Parts: sequence; structure tokens; C-alpha cells
Amino acid sequence: MRSGRHFLQIPGPTNTPDRIQRAMHRAVIDHRGPEFAELGASVLKDLKAVFQTQNRVVIYPASGTGAWEAALVNVLAPGDQVLMYETGQFATLWKNMAAKLGFEPVFMQGDWRTGANAAAIGAQLASDTGHKIKAVCVVHNDTATGITSDIAAVRVAIDAAEHPALLMVDTISSLGSIDFRTDDWGVDVVVAGSQKGLMLPPGLSFNAISPKAWAACEAGGDRRSYWDWRDMAGPNDQGVFPYTPATTLLYGLREALDMLAEEGLEAVFARHARHAEATRQAVAAWGLEILATEASERSNSLTAVLMPDNKGADALRAEILDSFDMSLGTGLNKVADRVFRIGHLGDFNDLMLMGTLCGVEMGMMRAGVAHEKGGVQAAMAYLATHGA
Repeated sequence: MRSGRHFLQIPGPTNTPDRIQRAMHRAVIDHRGPEFAELGASVLKDLKAVFQTQNRVVIYPASGTGAWEAALVNVLAPGDQVLMYETGQFATLWKNMAAKLGFEPVFMQGDWRTGANAAAIGAQLASDTGHKIKAVCVVHNDTATGITSDIAAVRVAIDAAEHPALLMVDTISSLGSIDFRTDDWGVDVVVAGSQKGLMLPPGLSFNAISPKAWAACEAGGDRRSYWDWRDMAGPNDQGVFPYTPATTLLYGLREALDMLAEEGLEAVFARHARHAEATRQAVAAWGLEILATEASERSNSLTAVLMPDNKGADALRAEILDSFDMSLGTGLNKVADRVFRIGHLGDFNDLMLMGTLCGVEMGMMRAGVAHEKGGVQAAMAYLATHGA
């Protein structure tokens, strides 16, 4: 028995607010009936504002991995080359999926400390004079490393190379947390999930689809059934789906979209930026190092913190969980046991952040991690002088 609530400060799934939990706590309705059609039409319409697009958005009952697969198989044919940039674990996993599906990833290696290099992407495309590369895939905000890549710069690089490749972007840990402009940045396919900035439990994934990507889907693509965008079009236009949808999660999505609209996207992005900077102030005061080396690429959704001597993160996380009932994100793959990740996204406020940072600082004291005192005070001072 533990008193109080568990602090879930991993970078997703995030805390599900009471409003969304109450919205989902209702009876399932007929997914072919008029009441559901009204719900479906409203979420499909209002999702566009969050993606900042005028184009079609589709919803799957799946994790973000499902939306990755949908993005690939709808526009690529077996053997097609796809240019992918290594920004961390999730870019790597997307590359692995592409290979398993029979596509040919051209994987540009990164160092897990910096974002996608737009100039290098442009140079790679310029050398592809036969246009064998059919798509460029970039993770906007890699959850493993806390790195946010400049997608607008990638679009400029593609255009400067005069290359016809589609631009596909994973926004799983940035949508609804960090400004992402699908149409303004010329993104052809967007991948997203429900369990982070949208504040829902896991279980819904999304694609936003440009007219160019839709034309590629209709012209060819891989063999697909469940993931076929074309099967979505007719039913979605009526507010329904070509299969049994995740009804209760859609109730929650309706509430999440209302909450984001009430706060306003610009205010949502500003709130995330403020909490991220307060966290960075704390890390600096502790004398620790943030994994992302470029200040402009440091994520507003999460902060990945390097351990002194590059080891011991798992022991620290275990100490914090045992002592204070707080979960922090683990290090993955190349940074396993080297970093801990502080999630500061979704339904989150100043007091929740201060509780999180207090738990980290007390945990480091208990675990004997070398650090300077005063990180919590530094974050508090920042919040006090940079009002919401």
C-alpha cells in the first residue's frame, strides 16, 4: 500500500486527465448508428487543427507502430528505396520495419545527440539522379534521445534538390506538445499516436495525408488490407470506419480535442516550452549534461539526462521508483543505463513539474549520484520569473 498517487513521468504514455477518463467511462454505442457517425465525423474534422492541415486524417485502433506501417505500405512498393535519418531508437525501429516489409532503407547514421541534418539529406537526394528514393522518413521528436529535428529545413532541402520523394514524419511524441505544421512544412504523411500530447491511453494511431501521398496510394503502394487508406475514405466521409472502431477511446479523443481547443495550441506549445526550459535549468544546476547537444534541438516534450560516468541510470530510476513511487523513462539501445528521461508533456502543470524534479534530486541524493545541489531551486526561480 502506498499513499498518494504514482508519478508517471515517463515520456509517454502520459497522465490521462480526469475529464478524459470521465468521457471514456460510458456505454459503448452502435458504431453503425447516427450517434456514432456524429462522433466520428467531429473527431476526424477537429483533428485537422491539431495536425495543422486541411487534408485527410485517418485513425487506426493501433499503437504508433501501426501508423508507421500504414505510412510505408500505402505509398511504397517492394524494393523501393526510402531515405531515413538516425536520430535515436525510434528512427532506428522505423528503419528496421521498412527493411522487414521489403523496402530498401538508405539509413543515414547519426550520433544520437543531434537531429536530422537537412543539408546531408539534401546532398543524398541530389546524388539520387535516378530518383530511386521514393520517400524521406524523419522522426520529428525522437523520444529516446529528446532531440527535435527541423522539419521545415528538411522540406527546403528536398525542394532544393528538386527531388520528388515524399516527406514522411513521425510526430508521436510531439503532436499536441511541440509546434508541428503539416501543410506549411509540406509534409506528405504524418504519423502520430494517442498516448502522449493527446493525453489519451495507448490505442489510437493516426496518419495525416497530403494529396501527393494520396495519389501515390491510389497509384500503387504495397499489398495491404487493414492499413489501406483507400478503404477509409468512403466510410470516414460518413463519420464511420471500415471495421469496429475503438469507441471509448474516440469518446476520450473528443474530450482531448476540446481541451486542446480551450487552451489554444499556441498556449499549449508555450506551456510545454516553459516546463522544458525549467527542467533544463534544473539539469544545468545539478551539473549534469543533457543528451541533446544543440540547444535549438532540445525537446520540449522530454529531457534525456546523461549520468555521470555514463552509467547507473537504471539504478537511479529504481531508487526513485522504490523511494518516491515515481517512474522515469529508461535509456534505450545505445544509451541504455546511460540516461534517464524526464517526461514533461501532456496534462502537466508547474506543481507536477516541481514534484518531479524534487523526486529526481532526492533520488540522486539517496542513490549517491554525484551532482550539485540546487536544481529544484533553479527550476522554481525560472518558473517564478517566467509566468504562464
